[in-house]
Amino acid sequence: MIAVITGDIIGSKKATDSSWISALKAKLDRFGTSPREWDIYRGDEFQLEVLHPNEALIQALQLKACIKTFKNLDVRMAIGIGEKNFQGDKVSQSNGSAFNNSGTQFNLLKTQKVTLAIRSPSEAFDMEMNLMLKLALVTMDNWSAVSAELAEIVFANPKLLQEEIGKQLQIKQGAVSQRAHRAKTDLMLELDKYYQNRVNKTF
Repeated sequence: MIAVITGDIIGSKKATDSSWISALKAKLDRFGTSPREWDIYRGDEFQLEVLHPNEALIQALQLKACIKTFKNLDVRMAIGIGEKNFQGDKVSQSNGSAFNNSGTQFNLLKTQKVTLAIRSPSEAFDMEMNLMLKLALVTMDNWSAVSAELAEIVFANPKLLQEEIGKQLQIKQGAVSQRAHRAKTDLMLELDKYYQNRVNKTF
């Protein structure tokens, strides 16, 4: 079993600042090697193969936070869980049920009016996790750039102390606490922990 994240950038056509591309590439580079494990195509679409499905959600959350640090930008993503039957020279050339599930779910995101959803071999798992994601997206879709900046650091380094985060952002610990509360980072990490447990038990 693997996971595949298929995504595109919302608002990229109107963006005057293209530095989000470099930020996206840097983030994807932390998760794998291009082009076998990740690739950006058609300007603002991307695909990422995640070797361990229980790591897919936290990587998607990091990508969400990364893009939302840029004003008026957001990202739509579908996580597909399943098998890989063929390894291509590029991730977009590989195939299997994980790729099919990711692509199928990605095509449904606009009609479902959500920016993040999961499709796996288990319908019960999907119904449960997608309901939780809908609730989480009420917060994440409305992150400000500063909330997203904090969330990106927290999701990449969950054990980092608030004082250390404050040094990175050059703000006081109290301000870190306030931003973390607004961004609901603790709840998002709890959601990821639950997701990991469910993946490990289900697949």
